[in-house]
Amino acid sequence: MSGTTASETLSGRHEALTAPAGWTAGEGRKAICKTFLFRDFSQAFGFMTRVALVAEKMNHHPEWHNVYNRVDVVLATHEAGGVTERDIHLAHAMDAIAAVP
Repeated sequence: MSGTTASETLSGRHEALTAPAGWTAGEGRKAICKTFLFRDFSQAFGFMTRVALVAEKMNHHPEWHNVYNRVDVVLATHEAGGVTERDIHLAHAMDAIAAVP
């Protein structure tokens, strides 16, 4: 994952998209990325379960990878070839879910 903030590199067709704080631009692709760290595996898996329910309702699914207490997330809309408002919306939802103890 790159050190460049997503808001520095993302733009839509007509207007700039602003990713939530803490999300970075994906290296070598048009995506936003974030690593979430939790107390333990159960907390990380619980986060993924809650996000999965939201993502299913949105019909917009993250690319993610989990090892123990860490969840690495990549968001992009494949049909659009990059980041769309759907990705920004899901990123905000993921941040809100992660903030709940």
